[in-house]
Amino acid sequence: MRKVSKLSEVAKIAGVSPITASRAIRGVGYVSEEARARIMEAATQLNYTPDMLARRMRGDKSNLIGVFVNNYGSLVLHEIIKAITQEARRKGFDLIVFNAERFDRPGRIETSNMLSQLCDGLLLLLPNASDSYLDLIDKQGFPCVLVNFDARQMNMPIVVAENRNGARTAVEHLLALGHRRIGFVAGTAGTGQSAEREKGYVDAMQAAGLSVDTALIVQGQFMQSGGYSATEILLSLAVPPTAIFCANDEMAFGAIDAINSKGLKVPDDVSVVGFDDIPTASYVFPTLTTMRQPFAEMANRAVSEVVEIIQGREIKAAKIAFPMDMVIRNSTAPLKKSAQSVS
Repeated sequence: MRKVSKLSEVAKIAGVSPITASRAIRGVGYVSEEARARIMEAATQLNYTPDMLARRMRGDKSNLIGVFVNNYGSLVLHEIIKAITQEARRKGFDLIVFNAERFDRPGRIETSNMLSQLCDGLLLLLPNASDSYLDLIDKQGFPCVLVNFDARQMNMPIVVAENRNGARTAVEHLLALGHRRIGFVAGTAGTGQSAEREKGYVDAMQAAGLSVDTALIVQGQFMQSGGYSATEILLSLAVPPTAIFCANDEMAFGAIDAINSKGLKVPDDVSVVGFDDIPTASYVFPTLTTMRQPFAEMANRAVSEVVEIIQGREIKAAKIAFPMDMVIRNSTAPLKKSAQSVS
């Protein structure tokens, strides 16, 4: 087993006190350039690495932001983390990304607590509302910001897109094209976002004087395969929809695949709208009409919020909701006259 060198050994070789060695390695306080060079050479010689957790326990800053993710895999997460990384580095912070199905599972709660102690603050991306770790963070008053969470109010800032308004805009686009029988492919319940998007779907339908047919609402689990399966169910109805709104782009890709597999065409036979505007939406065929989440702006605000809390700002409950833009591409078209009587 490799011997772990101590700070006192580094100080002895460099001919300085342990306090001076600590200052040089931490970059805090005055140390002459000559002494700093000797200390860093001694640290390299001994393969010395500072105990970051011990420093944190003394109250030092780590300049680390923890990014906790429930089930990394979504392309949306990739876009958010990429944008968060850029903004965090600009502000002088590095990231630790911790991915787990749940943070309150045996064996995970210890890791969650250790990493939270190591980091100056946390960003929880798309957290699961049923994960009790959220309640723990809420009670502790730890510097933390939630991102893309719409399930309930928390005693901390939440950065999120205007899910309900965005969904309503998406469905209103289909209604304006003449569609009346519109399906909705829902995601999962975890973050609360799918439920808000479903509310937006219902808002638009009711505002148009249309009743909501529950047979037109099918679960797709926020996955492309789920969007495919859900669309197969919708197309098998006695009166299938002429348009489908999916709660994310990945399910919309699956919907397009399912429509094509039935010998139908998008948008000639069925129009499809997604939600998120991930990069792939511009390259599928046909290109996807969707609601654009402002990932960069949301990431910048989330990082700014957690950094301000780290620097001493009081933690307060706040929902910071970003409006969304509709991006109209080739997956939507006016309802065919031949289908109007059916819908």
